Amino acid sequence: MHFEFFKENITKITNIPLPGLQEQLRMAPPGRSKMILQYQQRMQSSKKAAVLALLYPDREQQMQLVFILRQKYSGVHSQQVSFPGGKNDTTDPDLLYTALRETHEEIGVSSNTIDVLRPLSHLFIPPSNFYVHPFLGVSKQTLDFTKEEKEVSEIIEVPLKEILSDDSEGVFEVNTSLDQTMEVPAFYLKKHIVWGATAMILAEIKALIKTL
Repeated sequence: MHFEFFKENITKITNIPLPGLQEQLRMAPPGRSKMILQYQQRMQSSKKAAVLALLYPDREQQMQLVFILRQKYSGVHSQQVSFPGGKNDTTDPDLLYTALRETHEEIGVSSNTIDVLRPLSHLFIPPSNFYVHPFLGVSKQTLDFTKEEKEVSEIIEVPLKEILSDDSEGVFEVNTSLDQTMEVPAFYLKKHIVWGATAMILAEIKALIKTL
């Protein structure tokens, strides 16, 4: 998708209703819908986090979306593909600030270069007890990234047209945080399996942009 076309249709993206839970569950791991109902009360006391899905034009003015591959660590999201983001700090004035702060820390993109288009549907992640608030943003310039070595193993740039293709989706076997393998619906992007909460957020973004 060319940047000019995207720019001309930004108003549509910001005004159309969010697909919400129905689209998220299409890419949810097995049993997630039951968990959401089961943990309604637990959600209210969960930890807050925020992530940013950042779109931008490459040097040929084709739209890209940036992801990170997390470093190996003891947490449940070790070595998973995700959007830049993280835990809400007590000093953060709001969750949007959290998303922008974490984006700057993890991939070196300043909030001054980002236009936040809209919040997306939040979602609860039972394994880590996080209530994640995603935001959709766009930069109108080609970006240079600087990764935060302690948290980010790799910065992954994916053409938007690849994400919008039905060929990017499938069912794949992954290793879970419990050191088990399971088959999950996922995106396969740049030789990475994108699953779990990130895939659920991405499914909503894909549905939004395919309405253009």
